[in-house]
Amino acid sequence: MSLFVAFEGPDGSGKTTQIHLLHSYLKELGYPVCQTREPGGTSIGDQIRQVLHATTNTEMRSTTEILLYSASRAQLVKEVILPALAAGQIILCDRYAESTLAYQGYGRRLDLDTLQAITSFATGGLRPDLIIYLDISAEEGLHRKRRAFETEEAEWNRMDQETVDFHRRVREGYLHLAKEEPDRWLIVDARQPVEAVQQRIREKVLALLSSGISAP
Repeated sequence: MSLFVAFEGPDGSGKTTQIHLLHSYLKELGYPVCQTREPGGTSIGDQIRQVLHATTNTEMRSTTEILLYSASRAQLVKEVILPALAAGQIILCDRYAESTLAYQGYGRRLDLDTLQAITSFATGGLRPDLIIYLDISAEEGLHRKRRAFETEEAEWNRMDQETVDFHRRVREGYLHLAKEEPDRWLIVDARQPVEAVQQRIREKVLALLSSGISAP
């Protein structure tokens, strides 16, 4: 069966680590798995990512930002996600549409209905079966991200330069979105050890796979 799982969370929450661990685990079990990311995941998307994340692009307008993220997402859906789902694969995506609602909607305070319409157009209405949200405070997340950047384990991008208040709004946005659709979201405390977080994620994903149906 195909399954579309998106990983979401504030910067520094450990999404990339957890998605790599889950990808390796599922492959060891014999499942066909496709791992990708946003923005990026395609040649065109990776070029857009460079523009979006460049710390020198401080003059970028919020409307430009959302359209660029959506352009990358449209390319990813058409070129990677839909073909993989059609082939019966499990898709693990590092960020997806909920990032737009959290960052540009709650963080930038753009109109949520407008963002929903743009996102629906870009994705053709494709939504994840399961959203795994790694929760952590804005302060702790940014501290982790800066520490990883200083040790050359992660990039420091334009979004990381935003204020703590911005990142607090992003986290509040995620929690609000999860509250609206609890059956589609798995909230995991990212302050736990890496192994404990991964175990909770595996339990949820394996339960969905063994049931033979996608999440609601």
